[in-house]
Amino acid sequence: MSATTQLRDFIAGIYRAAGVPAADAGTVAGLMAQADLIGADGHGVFRLPQYIRRLRAGGMNPRAVPRIVEERPASALIDGDNGLGHLATSMAARTAIEKARTQGVAWCGVRNGNHAGPASLYARMVQEAGMIGLYLAVGSANHLPPWGGLELLLSTNPIAVAVPAGDEPPIMLDMATTVAAYGKVKVKAQRGEAMPEGWMIDHQGQPLTDPKRANEGLLLPIGGYKGYGLALIFGLLAGTLNGAAMGRDVVDFNADDTTVTNTGQAVLAIDISAFGDPAEFRRQVDALSRDLRGSKRLPGVDRIWLPGEQSRLTRLKREAEGVPIPPALRSQLDALARDLGATPLAA
Repeated sequence: MSATTQLRDFIAGIYRAAGVPAADAGTVAGLMAQADLIGADGHGVFRLPQYIRRLRAGGMNPRAVPRIVEERPASALIDGDNGLGHLATSMAARTAIEKARTQGVAWCGVRNGNHAGPASLYARMVQEAGMIGLYLAVGSANHLPPWGGLELLLSTNPIAVAVPAGDEPPIMLDMATTVAAYGKVKVKAQRGEAMPEGWMIDHQGQPLTDPKRANEGLLLPIGGYKGYGLALIFGLLAGTLNGAAMGRDVVDFNADDTTVTNTGQAVLAIDISAFGDPAEFRRQVDALSRDLRGSKRLPGVDRIWLPGEQSRLTRLKREAEGVPIPPALRSQLDALARDLGATPLAA
């Protein structure tokens, strides 16, 4: 049995012990293990203790049944029934793919969802179906003020875009609208590491590098006021449009295990054949990728990376060597397994 399979089976066993139906436990476990494989360490098994706390405290519904509540030929709105976020969001991706096959383009929104892991998971689902995928979400806690302000009224509101290629790897952009996603801050805190300057500032505008003091600080947007604008627009599209939480209504799921978060997401699928020959499109993506990678470099730069290449290399390495689990996290997971009477994670 591979290390990845062991991790997936461990996560699924924990969920089953917490009352999640076996099929749903397997779906979410597979997506969380994929997050760890690509190096999204703040969104994989790291989140398991937090998800279980919310399930046990009543903040999430362990037996949720996501369903379509509004539908047109090229769109759908999915109510996640306050279940594990991965369930409703993966349903949105599958629905968008199905609709785009006949409509050319499809947009599916989610309301009443929850944190669903890294954005790239859902853009990748669409890309693996041969389409261009786009994913937007409202983050699960507000860590960003409006530009020039101090009140935390916006979240990291991420975007992911996945573009198929031919012989080259697909282009995979996955980014928060803040310099660092808050999950990275939490990972730094657990590992006892300092944050780089530029991730957060305190209320006096000074750099904040101690992740254990993150609740005293503000995340910084990418590109200054431009990142603030992107966070606002992505939140309107993934949250407000779907009837999901945005602004003051966003619940901090890091601190509150009992309140329904009503997290919003959106998935867009674009069928390339609606715009031309898919094979020719992939050929052009390959050519552009090679041009960018082979272009002249600044002194001291060893390689020009395309979005998604480093995650792909991390995935190959971890598929071969396994996912590294820091000691502090392993202790948490072992304690969780003992508490639920589940099988512990193999060493």
